[in-house]
Amino acid sequence: MAIPSFVDRVTLEVAGGNGGHGCASIHREKFKPLGGPDGGNGGDGGSVTLRVDPGLTTLVEFHRQHKRHASNGEPGRGDYQNGSQGEDIVLLVPQGTVVSDAETGEVLADLSELDSELVVAHGGRGGLGNQALASSSRKAPGFALLGEEGETRQIVLELKVVADIGLVGFPSAGKSSLIAAISAARPKIADYPFTTLVPNLGVVVAGDTVFTVADVPGLIEGASEGRGLGLDFLRHIERCAAIVHVIDCATFEPGRDPLSDLDIIEGELLAHGGLEDRPRLVALNKIDVPDARELIDMVRADIEARGLKVFPISTKTGEGLKALEFGMAQLVEDRRANQPPPAPARIVLRPRAVADNRSDFTIRKIGDGEGGIMFRVRGEKPERWVRQTDFKNPEAVGYLSDRLNRLGVEDKLVDMGAIAGDAVAIGGDDAVIFDFAPQLDSGAEILARRGNDERLEGQRAAVARRREKDAAYRAAQEEEEYVFGGRRATEPIEEADEESSDE
Repeated sequence: MAIPSFVDRVTLEVAGGNGGHGCASIHREKFKPLGGPDGGNGGDGGSVTLRVDPGLTTLVEFHRQHKRHASNGEPGRGDYQNGSQGEDIVLLVPQGTVVSDAETGEVLADLSELDSELVVAHGGRGGLGNQALASSSRKAPGFALLGEEGETRQIVLELKVVADIGLVGFPSAGKSSLIAAISAARPKIADYPFTTLVPNLGVVVAGDTVFTVADVPGLIEGASEGRGLGLDFLRHIERCAAIVHVIDCATFEPGRDPLSDLDIIEGELLAHGGLEDRPRLVALNKIDVPDARELIDMVRADIEARGLKVFPISTKTGEGLKALEFGMAQLVEDRRANQPPPAPARIVLRPRAVADNRSDFTIRKIGDGEGGIMFRVRGEKPERWVRQTDFKNPEAVGYLSDRLNRLGVEDKLVDMGAIAGDAVAIGGDDAVIFDFAPQLDSGAEILARRGNDERLEGQRAAVARRREKDAAYRAAQEEEEYVFGGRRATEPIEEADEESSDE
């Protein structure tokens, strides 16, 4: 199957990279068996960004490959080594690309400016290592947080040509010949209908005014309802600042004349909508044909009576083209002069209000009376914390419980009537379900705080033995006890020497 050279609408699947997992590690070194936690953080996943490239005119690159995934972040390692971040992907799109969500149809952005860009899929955040989770009350965490998954979504890219003048008319009216005659564009020209299958752009210079002209494929009656090629290309007229009707005054088709052609095309533009405010000109083409010149003289007054300027032209001989160029340039200048100046970019910082923790989540009580009661917890923080938790590690599950309690989830569940054993689901369709087990205050002795290593709190045996020896040595010095010749002496050495000499 041949790949088309021009594509103006594609559906693209984009996915950000997953964040790397944090590392749970304990520093180990000679003479330092308990060096403390040293697990590094996981790297963030890469994001997918759309950026406008003025050199592009088609979306064909995404027609060939419609899935784009950014790379994942690397996991953290021991010895305080953080994982590297995933590499971002920058996708270049033509100016005038409209980005919308494929599922909801919501328009995400209109990339009509040259420096526009949009992040369409954010990478997941990397998980924290146990070194970052350590604190004064949790000195030796035996767990780390998992990295989050990257955002995945399907988007629709729709190209709408950005031009100052749009040429509209029936097939074979001479639109391609006109743009080839007034610019350096070289579209396909032939003597059969629908020769132009893709929009063509050309740059025209008229005096000091430089503007772009778009040649849109031919329209027929019913184009706004899907007939012909009009449904696919009418949207390219939306960007144009002005419209020029190119009317064939030498057609041999029965029932066609310049006035009826003008009425049909205007009806299709009106049915498409959004083009009522565009200024218009009428170019009556093919005046090099004798019968056409006579026809132009007959209909010119009727067209001008509608408030439209008429320019008889011939794309074959070049007659009337200069006048048409300057007429289009005048429309462009008037349009640009009437446009309001762009508002200066202002950076406004709006700090988020500090709200009660209970506003960070919602709890809904559901149940049919037969399958039991379940409480569903929804909220950005609780759901993110669940995704970060390694449920194979009891200490990590306990850390999740502590975080939920500090957020106020348990208190609200108790207020809503939850009792021990009730099902609690955190999340949506992929929710994690727990059995509610409230933490009750009791007089039981707490043996150790979660996240603490008793060996770090107490005294090691080797340290205790060394300190005992040091204490005994200092006590011996204070009592002036010495070891001499393998026997114990309580008197000074000098006295022992005197007694031996007397003997």
